[in-house]
Amino acid sequence: MGTVLAVCTSAVKGVQKKNVQAAEFIVNHGIQGDAHADSWHRQVSLLSADKIEAFRARGAEVEYGAFGENLVVQGFDFRALPVGTLLRCGDVLLEMTQIGKECHSHCAIFHQVGDCIMPREGVFARVLEGGTIRTGDTMELVPRTSPRPYQAAVITLSDKGARGEREDLSGPAIVRRLEAAGYEIAETLLLPDGEQPLKTQLIRLCDQRQLDLILTTGGTGFTPRDQTPEVTLSVAERQVPGISEAIRAHSMQITKRAMFSRGVSVIRGKTLIVNLPGSPKAVDESMDAFLDTLPHGLDMLRNSVQDCART
Repeated sequence: MGTVLAVCTSAVKGVQKKNVQAAEFIVNHGIQGDAHADSWHRQVSLLSADKIEAFRARGAEVEYGAFGENLVVQGFDFRALPVGTLLRCGDVLLEMTQIGKECHSHCAIFHQVGDCIMPREGVFARVLEGGTIRTGDTMELVPRTSPRPYQAAVITLSDKGARGEREDLSGPAIVRRLEAAGYEIAETLLLPDGEQPLKTQLIRLCDQRQLDLILTTGGTGFTPRDQTPEVTLSVAERQVPGISEAIRAHSMQITKRAMFSRGVSVIRGKTLIVNLPGSPKAVDESMDAFLDTLPHGLDMLRNSVQDCART
């Protein structure tokens, strides 16, 4: 259980927020009047009060809201909680959606003191139930009454697609299959082939968003720009060769050219990453090989399967 020490907002992004003592939280939007409110996954930002105190102990004079946080709460180490955690504060129900963030253009506090704890210690949430939060209010963890839907991202790798010269048909085909199977699509990305864009996004989606599943399409062939398997392996902590072997074995029954697909399957943290071929037809055929069986593996990554032995 924690206590809200500050409720902070700003009308402009990139500036320090001010403690306004109380604010209205709107479902699937965020805080009324705050610049970061929108229908996205980072509607509300939270910081643990002890992280701010530790920063102050280094000699920095910072007020609540200086790091761009909306809520300062005493009694929680938000950084240690998993994505998907439910937080109740009066009528307001928040769901954590991301831990930390990339800092592309440093905020005002970074330019003042040369550091900012928000990218390391801040967390983000979306508003599931609305209401008012005031300083002094109590915040508590809320147990889930039903399993959280699997969270997935779909990444298409295509130079021509990224330049707008070719319509992406494979990514939407994957999305349709996943949604029909009950998955929530957290993000869809269209990236050029090559190493760095994909590597950056895989690390972000695994470490910050903590998704259950990432499916990539494209970049698994023989051309010099086809680097998806190599990039995927570079971020991997463990490999899951059986999934890609099953995809190739299934596809080989349809076309012998399936032997040329170099896709891999790996785990980073609690996220499963699977490379799929680049064509819509091949994507559908590949997903036929593993989609129905996949929930068991994702449940193991969530630690919700206690015994895998057959009876």
